[in-house]
Amino acid sequence: MQSSPDIRLTLLKQWLQPLAPRHGFDPDSLAPASSDASFRRYFRLQAGERSLIVMDAPPPQEDCRPFVHVAGLLANAGVHVPAILEKDLDQGLLLLSDLGKYTYYQAIRQGLGDAALQVMYRQALQELVKAQQASTQGLPSYDRERLLQELTVFPEWYVRTHCGKTLDAQEEAMLAQCFATLVEDNLRQPNVLVLRDFHSPNLMLSADEKGDFVPGVIDFQDALAGPITYDIASLVMDARTTWEEPQQLDWAIRYWEAARAAGLPVAPDFGDFHRAYEWMGLQRNLRILGVFARLSHRDGKHGYLDHIPRVLAYTRQVATRYNAFQPLVKLLDRLEDRAVSTGYTF
Repeated sequence: MQSSPDIRLTLLKQWLQPLAPRHGFDPDSLAPASSDASFRRYFRLQAGERSLIVMDAPPPQEDCRPFVHVAGLLANAGVHVPAILEKDLDQGLLLLSDLGKYTYYQAIRQGLGDAALQVMYRQALQELVKAQQASTQGLPSYDRERLLQELTVFPEWYVRTHCGKTLDAQEEAMLAQCFATLVEDNLRQPNVLVLRDFHSPNLMLSADEKGDFVPGVIDFQDALAGPITYDIASLVMDARTTWEEPQQLDWAIRYWEAARAAGLPVAPDFGDFHRAYEWMGLQRNLRILGVFARLSHRDGKHGYLDHIPRVLAYTRQVATRYNAFQPLVKLLDRLEDRAVSTGYTF
């Protein structure tokens, strides 16, 4: 059976052709670079000793405008993001500088010594502090409605579709109360620019113009103005890479100290900050369980199921620590057909 033509790829090549002399790239060198959970995909071009990236974001499923807007906000704050060299927003095409071939996630999977790992992550924490000092002008608000709406994927796709379980009225009421508790706490936090997926797959091994190592930040088009602890929770409870609690705590303390030094509005007491980012992480991880289940069962992207045990472990790590979420732990036990869990609570 003959495969259907790639209309978007043909369009992309036609768009690139007249741009080649200006940027010195070889149009025939176009090769796939990566794709993600959305409709976006990326290609790499060779331009002499350097390379460039092409983003293909097909309308109406995708919109390049938020990417361009957020890239400007972050660049103005000194964050190392791709430079936008050419754009056709109506067709969903961008030509970008290349921040590197390897993500943190790829480097970690290939084997990385702890010394190098610590340097990489301490630099990432500095980039996060810069990003959180960026303007939030024109960004949507990570408000109550959005936070609650995002959590609906947990009962719909994780509980019912993935686990094949039905919630009774008491469990539904418990889950609604749990969600409300989390969201109200999230909303009490000061707002900054939230990158939303600040973790190992979206951090590049990169260098600045001087050749010094600076992590490249990508995949920020969904940025919002929201809770200050969201991105540190995303980093230390990485859905793709397991970090044990001592490592989570080390990076969280380093971030908190750097954020305070920069004048960011983190809680003055680390204990209060720690609880707030754990609860933010719990909200995020409940959503991720639903999203990963949906990506598998609806979209056929079954590789996301490999990460569910890790996300569940992060979810339990937090839920078992606090009395407010003990009913949630019991539900997780039932979903996994496990014996009743116990743990220290505060």
